[in-house]
Amino acid sequence: MPITSCREPEERSAILETSRKRKSHFENNEATNIGGEKMKSLPAKSVAVFAVTFGITVSFVLLHHQSPSPVKPDSMARSFVLWLHGLGDSGPANEPIKSLFTSPEFRNTKWSFPSAPSNPVTCNYGAVMPSWFDIHEIPVTADSPKEEGSVLKAVQDVHSMIDKEIVAGTNPNNVFVCGFSQGGALTLASVLLYPKTLGGGAVFSGWVPFNSSIFERVTGDARKTPILWSHGMADRTVLFEAGQAGPPLLEKAGVSCEFKAYPGLGHSISNEELRTLESWIKSRLQSSS
Repeated sequence: MPITSCREPEERSAILETSRKRKSHFENNEATNIGGEKMKSLPAKSVAVFAVTFGITVSFVLLHHQSPSPVKPDSMARSFVLWLHGLGDSGPANEPIKSLFTSPEFRNTKWSFPSAPSNPVTCNYGAVMPSWFDIHEIPVTADSPKEEGSVLKAVQDVHSMIDKEIVAGTNPNNVFVCGFSQGGALTLASVLLYPKTLGGGAVFSGWVPFNSSIFERVTGDARKTPILWSHGMADRTVLFEAGQAGPPLLEKAGVSCEFKAYPGLGHSISNEELRTLESWIKSRLQSSS
């Protein structure tokens, strides 16, 4: 079933007034995509865009405050978290995420929220919008066609970002790549194809965007990078079956994957998922000693 707008309002949290205002803004502009293209110029049934919005994570900011536990000064080494957004979104719109990670372990963490380049998207009848790689159909299923060529090109860009941080002195074991939806799919490909062991890759509402033959290119060190995979069971954009199909492939390839299913959650990120991510990263951060 095609999605007929750039968002799914019924699946959005409206806890904070800030989030509600952003939601209202985008609902009033559903006819316009992120890149300024008028959606009304396309057939109504042609628009099939991922339900990714600028306000998706802002709702969690005031809900996530925790009493910080004491950490020995300078005991934590520098770490790096790279967040990859979904189709039609932007990096800056996702920056509120870093406000949720209040534990002192993240005191020396550098966050990066890059924006995807604008590209034609096949499932949107060629409409141009921020997109890491091409997508052929929505909803994404376990059997959806793979656009491996454009995925691999996007992977090179992600690897350049990671390389820059490692050259600057960050231990690869303290590098974490996270992503939602299309960004989650790119996260998976990026950490698997990176030649070194990273701290981890976190996939939210993502899928496997490549064929199984890609595992022939995965190094022994890359297979040691752990994966956290979270998916809503009520997701109508990237079907739950698409996410559920990933972990068995990873386990077969010798990659550790922790899969978490969230009943009732649609194509969105929940506060619970982000709390789990915080704990998951904390448990893997390497000290400076």
